[in-house]
Amino acid sequence: MTTTSPVPAAADAPAQPAVTVTSRPLPVTAVRLDDPFWSPRVEVVRRRTIPFQRRQIDRVGHLRALAGAPDPGDAPPHVFWDSDVAKWIEAASNSLAVTPDARLERDVDEAVEVLARAQHPDGYLNTYFTAAAPGERFTDLRDAHELYCAGHLIEAGVAHHAATGKTSLLDVVRRYADLIGEVFGPGPGQLRGYDGHEEVELALVKLARATGEDRYLRLASYFVDERGREPYFFDAETARRGTDGWFGEHFSGLDHPGRTREYLQAHAPVREQHEAVGHAVRATYLYSAMADLAADTGDGTLLAACRRLWDHLAATRTYVTGGLGSSRVNEGFTRDFDLPAEDAYAETCAAIGLVMWSQRMLTVDRDRRYADTMERALYNAVLAGLSADGEHFFYDNPLASRGGVQRHEWFEVACCPPNIARLLTSLGGYAFAQGRDELVVHLALGAAVRFETSAGPATVDVSTDAPWGGRTQLRVTDSPGGEFTLSLRVPGWAEGGQLTVDGQRFDVADLLGPDGYVSLTRAWQVGAEVVLDLDVAVRRWWADPRVTGEAQHVAVTRGPLVYAAEEVDNGPSLVDLRLDRSAPARVVQVPGLPDVLGVRLSGGRVEHAGAGLYRTEPPRRVPADLLLVPYYAWANRGAGEMRVWLGDSED
Repeated sequence: MTTTSPVPAAADAPAQPAVTVTSRPLPVTAVRLDDPFWSPRVEVVRRRTIPFQRRQIDRVGHLRALAGAPDPGDAPPHVFWDSDVAKWIEAASNSLAVTPDARLERDVDEAVEVLARAQHPDGYLNTYFTAAAPGERFTDLRDAHELYCAGHLIEAGVAHHAATGKTSLLDVVRRYADLIGEVFGPGPGQLRGYDGHEEVELALVKLARATGEDRYLRLASYFVDERGREPYFFDAETARRGTDGWFGEHFSGLDHPGRTREYLQAHAPVREQHEAVGHAVRATYLYSAMADLAADTGDGTLLAACRRLWDHLAATRTYVTGGLGSSRVNEGFTRDFDLPAEDAYAETCAAIGLVMWSQRMLTVDRDRRYADTMERALYNAVLAGLSADGEHFFYDNPLASRGGVQRHEWFEVACCPPNIARLLTSLGGYAFAQGRDELVVHLALGAAVRFETSAGPATVDVSTDAPWGGRTQLRVTDSPGGEFTLSLRVPGWAEGGQLTVDGQRFDVADLLGPDGYVSLTRAWQVGAEVVLDLDVAVRRWWADPRVTGEAQHVAVTRGPLVYAAEEVDNGPSLVDLRLDRSAPARVVQVPGLPDVLGVRLSGGRVEHAGAGLYRTEPPRRVPADLLLVPYYAWANRGAGEMRVWLGDSED
């Protein structure tokens, strides 16, 4: 881990205790995935999704536009295009880090070469402002995603270097980051601005860690600290430009929400923000950067803001699936408890952002609620965004559908497909962390995990039957002989369990720490085993009554999985289904979905008598046997109806 010198907090920020980093995510190369649930899915991403996304990028013309040689049929460059290429490179690099693939490496090298040739002599690199809007660089930061694209390029450069040891892309992005550092800042002649779509901030932290260069950390701090200050930068930018920006050009006559300060999380300096507002992806990327900076600079004021924002988000604006963002209009938040099911936007990228933020909060504030949220979002709101075949994607993720909803091969704004690929190819860093003489298991994930202790490296093999079961086993396969700690999260969904350490059994409740983890310290020998057995039960959930759309409705979970009813299993008119409150549940194989387990429950169906829009005859309820499937698996057997929230039999 690279250490950096402290960067001071804003002068007007209230004093807070310094931040203590308890652990850091393990690198991709330290985790060899071997998991019955996740390994097949990651393999689909490696074998199908990554090559498929490269074909889509080539079909649309991203790299040809970068090279300055578009085909006549290519679409004009989009402001987002560089981020699509960058996320694809990051996903491919993550894959190469653990699975050599000569063909994929050649494809990545080819893309890197195109980027290097397209870079301007001063370090600037952006397809749209080179090919479509030359001479307008850094004039439309509010709308045109210039620094957002730069951030994803920087993340790609860091990942590519970590995977391959090559500096070809890292050198490119360092030159670009150095240019950004010259252009932006509070100094004489600098542009005192920041990006409309947050991303470069967290990318610069990654670059600082990879290179050991403090200037990138200081630049990230500047962008975070400057946000929301007066005079308001985007007003001044609009006045200088004399036009209404990219949104004004492409959404003529519409009052696009991108003009509002809340949409951009720029309504107040970040340390004064109390609610998660605006565009959900932008928000989670900003909060991720704030948590990163809290960790790397020791700034307690940023951590305090993150905790405050997290508490608000978790209490009022998060879907039961871990999805974020209720409105299609602003791709984000509206008001507290506004969580419609059928009209839910819940963008896949927003759920990915929540996973990213959760991981970072665990670094500086270990508490199982962050890992519980990360797990819930990962298994539900994120995984639903990818089809079983790895080549179809959801952009938004409703919690109810009247039919006709299906995943798509690609989008004009294709942020979600490569984003989910880069996340799933880096799962190890979300599941496992390295503390001081400690391995932390945040997520139950089968893998061989290598980490450092004061006495030398150690390796632990982790096996699990999650998410279907509650058993996780750790076996020490390499130990230097000194003391180290094994810390395992006990999820909030577990209703009890036992821990066995080298044959000795304990009740989990007796060993559980206040952070929700069991921590065991000893001089572990090769062959030592820890087994965590948790009770995995079907649970029914009722929403806060202020979530008015779900009144008299119930949702079902089992372990980390949220379940949904589909038309293919239960017939049409799912709105008429009713779930019994206390009937036992049976775990069954889902027809047509190999290796997917559903839940069969007793319930009923409302049958409507008479005809016409309004009837004088009352409906009646008849018994029904209901089959629910994991939410992530819906829409893989047709585009029929789906519902997460079902009628409560007692209402």
